[in-house]
Amino acid sequence: MSRKIRVLIIDDSSLVRQMLSDILNECPDLEVVGVAGDPLVARERIKALNPDVLTLDVEMPRMDGLTFLTNLMRLRPMPVVMVSSLTERGAHTTLRALELGAVDFVSKPKVDLAGTLRDFSDEICNKVRCAAGARVRAGADTAMRVSPKYSADAVLPALVGLRPLGTTARIIAIGASTGGTEAIRAVLQALPADGPAVVIAQHIPAAFSGAFTQRMDSVSPMSVCEPRDGQQIVPGHAYIAPGDRHLLVDRDGARYLCRLSAGPPVNRHRPSVDVLFRSVAQNVGHNAVGAILTGMGDDGARGLREMLDAGAATVAQDEASSVVWGMPGAAVKHGGVQEVLPLERIAEAVLHLARNADHAPDKAARLGAAR
Repeated sequence: MSRKIRVLIIDDSSLVRQMLSDILNECPDLEVVGVAGDPLVARERIKALNPDVLTLDVEMPRMDGLTFLTNLMRLRPMPVVMVSSLTERGAHTTLRALELGAVDFVSKPKVDLAGTLRDFSDEICNKVRCAAGARVRAGADTAMRVSPKYSADAVLPALVGLRPLGTTARIIAIGASTGGTEAIRAVLQALPADGPAVVIAQHIPAAFSGAFTQRMDSVSPMSVCEPRDGQQIVPGHAYIAPGDRHLLVDRDGARYLCRLSAGPPVNRHRPSVDVLFRSVAQNVGHNAVGAILTGMGDDGARGLREMLDAGAATVAQDEASSVVWGMPGAAVKHGGVQEVLPLERIAEAVLHLARNADHAPDKAARLGAAR
């Protein structure tokens, strides 16, 4: 039997410490080796217990979570899953923690704490597992209780034949999950203000997506927003799917429009990358470029292949620069990727491919390269 993943819980709430301990210890591959009520105690517990993963609260006495995380990533980088409140302040603080090197986060509600944490027990366990295998920047799964796993058909049916295109406008479509907030930031920072329009599906809760979008708008030369249903897609703008809504690209004559859907979660996610990519394949075709970035699971793998089959150019982030190479790796295995590139080359590549779409290799050559 393989060694269990050793977890240290850091939270000033005794209730949260007990609840997280109970949830994680119920998983046969996870073991809570200790708890700490504040970061100063945690420092000593880390030295003594040598855990594989930390869960870390943001707001604690004696030293706040961000200061602790900054020191940790400088002196002893290790996987951290943030436990954050569902508030505007909690959202901004959590995004800052991801910038500092935290792998992922779990939302901590303000009311009915015990009941709601139980509802997210599978999510908590899976994120700890994922963190244990993640690549941390310096400076076999147990059975899960899950909702039905829908495909993109539940939101947007597949077409037997693709509709003819009447526009040459380019669109870059990006999908990501774990580690994706920082990967998306790296790409958007490097795209020019007059670049092709960008549509993005990042797995993120509704309470955090607005803060994430504001953060991206503050660092990108492009204008970044959460789109309204029916909003026109224009160059120089990036559109990030709101949390808890699928983002689709639709057509109105020669115009592209954003469509938002409250359809069922696809691959257990809403927004889903597969849904976005399928809509781009159907409505943008060879005028699109698809990029799949770091993330856990396989959401986006099928949609990226559909984009490739529709004539789009496709790229994936490489394993070395990904926090988790689940989604990009699945896309490669599914045969939907032309090029596998480090994160620092993604922006340049998608911009070049979008601006030179008419000179892209033919479909047969792309499929050969993907295999």
